[in-house]
Amino acid sequence: MERAALGVFFWLVCACSSGGGGAGGASDAGLDAAGGSGGATPDSGGASGSGGASGAGGAVGNPVVEFETSLGTMAIELDPERLPVTTANFLSYVDEGFYSGTIFHRVIPGFVIQGGGFQSGLVPKATKPPIALEIHPEVKHGYGAISMARTSLPDSATSQFFLVNNPAGAPGLDGDYAAFGSLIEGSAVLDAISAVPTTTQGTYQDVPVTEVVVLSAQRR
Repeated sequence: MERAALGVFFWLVCACSSGGGGAGGASDAGLDAAGGSGGATPDSGGASGSGGASGAGGAVGNPVVEFETSLGTMAIELDPERLPVTTANFLSYVDEGFYSGTIFHRVIPGFVIQGGGFQSGLVPKATKPPIALEIHPEVKHGYGAISMARTSLPDSATSQFFLVNNPAGAPGLDGDYAAFGSLIEGSAVLDAISAVPTTTQGTYQDVPVTEVVVLSAQRR
């Protein structure tokens, strides 16, 4: 089956499957990135070590970004050595304060939470030009992995990202989406966001009933 894109989102083609993905079944589902006027539309989702974004763990000096949200704080370690283009793009948005005031506009339990493209009321934000798809075979979509949302075009990611919330990970996304880091603190917050009630708003599916807001996103 295909999960409809959230408005103008980056496509992650959804081939939801109950096989091979572990608990929750949606491991092969796809993600669209909902894009602003910069052209990227929406769908897009690590803890270092066990259960995290495989291979993304713990190098001294790796940048850590702290997301303070309306449901608590998460810290994400990025992997600039293996994903330099994707990491630099993400940090450029962080350093400009772009993510402050944005919302997690899509929550799919057992798959991902997605954000980085909309303000309150599903108002899209204008973005920078898209970047090329960057894949590293050692960096996987484990639980807590952060990855870039994009359209059906591989080289279309801009600001939208997603975090994998399936304990078994989302291996169906490996090789197609740019995982570039992992959750190192705040798994309870990720789980809390993943559990919020959702609804459909117009053409937007899986939208939290009560907005989950990014209060700030900054380097630690």
